[in-house]
This record gives sequence, C-alpha cells and structure tokens, in this order.
Amino acid sequence: MQDIPMELAETLAAVVDTGTMDAAARRLHITPSAVSQRIRTLEDRLGRVLLVRAKPARPTDAGARVVRLARQYSVLAHDALADLGAGASGEEAGRRVSIPLAVNADSMATWMLPALATVADSQGVVFDLHSHDQDHTAALLEEGEVMAAVTSQEDPVPGCRVSPLGVMRYEAVATPELAERMRADPTAVPVVDFDRRDELQTRWLRARGVDAAVPARHRVPGSHDFAQALVAGLGWGMLPEPQSAEPLGNGRLVRLGGDPVDVPLYWQQWNLESAVLTAVGAELGKEARRRLRPPRGERRRPDAGR
Repeated sequence: MQDIPMELAETLAAVVDTGTMDAAARRLHITPSAVSQRIRTLEDRLGRVLLVRAKPARPTDAGARVVRLARQYSVLAHDALADLGAGASGEEAGRRVSIPLAVNADSMATWMLPALATVADSQGVVFDLHSHDQDHTAALLEEGEVMAAVTSQEDPVPGCRVSPLGVMRYEAVATPELAERMRADPTAVPVVDFDRRDELQTRWLRARGVDAAVPARHRVPGSHDFAQALVAGLGWGMLPEPQSAEPLGNGRLVRLGGDPVDVPLYWQQWNLESAVLTAVGAELGKEARRRLRPPRGERRRPDAGR
C-alpha cells in the first residue's frame, strides 16, 4: 500500500488554497518548479490525477481527499505542539495554521466575527472564511473544502458532528413610504433579494397569498449592503433582527407585518478530536447564545448570555 508523504499533501493543499503554483511556492518558500515536481510525484505515487491545472487550480475528487488529509494533519499537528508547549520562533511564528470555515453572510455581518477574533488570538490560528448562503454552506463541508460550517442543515454531514447554535429571525421591513404603498398593493414595490437562491422574500409573499412572480426584484449580494439598500428605499426585504433593531428603533424602517421567518443555525465540524476546532465551536456557541434566539425547544434563562 502506498503512503501519502505529508510534505507532498501539504504542497497540494497550498496550491488549492492559493490558486496557483507560483503563489503556493511563495507560501512554502520553494520554487514553482519544486511545487510542480512535488505534485507530479504525489500523482505518480497514487496513480491518479489530483489537480486540475487551471486558473485558479482546483482539486479533482481524489485530490480533494488528499487536501482534506493535509488539513486534518495541520490541525492535529497544531494541537500536538500546543500540548507539548513547543513554540515557534522567527518566521515560523508568523505561520499560523489556517482553519477554513463556511459561514452565511448574515452571521458574519451580525454576530460571529468577535468570537472568531477571540479564538484566533487565544489559539494562534487564522481563518479562511467562505461566505455562502446558510442553506448551502454544508455542501462545502461535504466537499472537504472547509473544516466546519455554520449551516441551516440539522442532519450531520457524513464524517461530521453537529450542535445547535440558535435561531436567526427575519422580519419583512421597508421604509415608511414604501410600506404605505405596499398596503395598497403588495406587488407595487420591488423586492430586494440577496441572490438568486434567496427564498425568504418569496416565502413571505406566498404566505400572504401574493404571486411572488409579479414584483420586480433587485439583487444585492452583501449582507451590509442589503440592509443599506432597504434603508435607502430600494425595495423591501427580510432583515435579520440584529440588523433591523437600529433602523426600526429610529423609524427609518417599519415592519410590514406577517409571520417572521425563523432560520435555525447549526455548527457542523469534522468529527476530529481537535482542541482548536473544539475551541472554535465553543466560542461560537457562547456568542450565539448571546446574540441569537435560543434553539427550538430550548428555553433560556432571562439572564443567559450576560
């Protein structure tokens, strides 16, 4: 049975992470030809093509498995060095282990970054954040592109463990002027969608018996920009509570009524006994308890999260 030299696997991961062999060479402090030779050597050993040599470079299905192994090794090596009290010095001290995470844009914009900052400082890691819709972040976990994800998927991805974070509540809001127009005709005001996969506004319209195909639609693919578009009067949309509280409080936005949409969020991570991944999940869970509604079926003490 062929083994997988970890130096070669880490080189493949560096190419996938940076997108090119030249960039991987700069990260690894070797020449691009050495990077290319390592990839060819690994492919020869395993008898499979591991890398699609495009721009950006991407792994084949077999290559993705090797990249996953390299990332698992980097995390476990980080944990082992921490347990041994072995510190890096000089240039190595600046090369923190990278933790790729998939997160939904609204969570990144509203509650989770302070938690990640705390872990980055305490654990000596850096984060490679992949922003995606909460309904699709689990796909990146399945593909091995990330080690963990904030997702709306409750069922664990194969090889992963899952824990509830809390519930993000969305309410339909608009400026007072647009809300007045919508009272006369719900289709008279454009809808603001995050992207083509955003179904929140469509769900709200259908719940009120409105043909969701009628209103014009803007697309604003950025959480902060989405909120700003609503405040500016570009259209109406479903805004999460952490973003809507201030403009609702100062009257720049008003509620349109109807039932809110609750989106439960979960933390899924590789089923790997890793102290650093456990620390990330614990810190995110702590912050989620402060900022999100409690998971379904759970009642929180009035002073919880303080």
